[in-house]
Amino acid sequence: MKPLSNPAETAERAEHFGGSIQRSSIAFQILERIKSALIRGDLKPGDYLPSETELTQSLGIGKSSVREAIKMLQAIGIVEVRRGQGTIIRREPGEPLVDPMAFGMILARGMTRDVLEFRKMFEPAYTLQAMANAAEEDHRRIQKAIDDMEAAIANAEQTSHHDVSFHRAILHATHNPMTIRVGKTLLELIEAALETSMQNLPKTALNDHKAIYAAFQAGDVDMLKLAIEQSSKSWETDLTYRE
Repeated sequence: MKPLSNPAETAERAEHFGGSIQRSSIAFQILERIKSALIRGDLKPGDYLPSETELTQSLGIGKSSVREAIKMLQAIGIVEVRRGQGTIIRREPGEPLVDPMAFGMILARGMTRDVLEFRKMFEPAYTLQAMANAAEEDHRRIQKAIDDMEAAIANAEQTSHHDVSFHRAILHATHNPMTIRVGKTLLELIEAALETSMQNLPKTALNDHKAIYAAFQAGDVDMLKLAIEQSSKSWETDLTYRE
């Protein structure tokens, strides 16, 4: 268990946040200063933030504003508050209580055409990344998603869950937390459209997944891109119709 930072360390760390700040949107300004400190390397994953008292004194604000900023950082999975020790910057982002990326993409997506264009750009990229990084367990997970979809279709029980499981399995095969997070957000945005596709064209979706995975297993980049492009066509037609 990491001991509390000594006074000299925390005092120096508090200086990286700069001088006093304006009264408007104080908590958000604290967040910006913490972000800047992380970008510069003044704060690093595993470091403890200065205490409430130190931040209050260095920034010239009240403790309530500091607490509000810490709660925001907790909500998005950036820090962990350890009772009796302090507030630590996570080494890896935690599961956020509120995902600002998801809300941002939802609010900014505009027409569903924007979602489609983003998916057409992003899906080939993360699938190629997964193809390069996939372990044996990832291959088993992808194949299981295909098998589960096929069984569900045979019993007329298919849902968007079966489609999403395939894409999630590929996302996890990237072993890249940032790719996985963006990909999960994208899947949340398109899940309703995937549900429609699974009801209208389930066998097409299944065959598309099989073609993508065949290219994935073969390590054939051109075949993989072609399979993803073909997969997007029926989904694009359905999405365009819904606009």
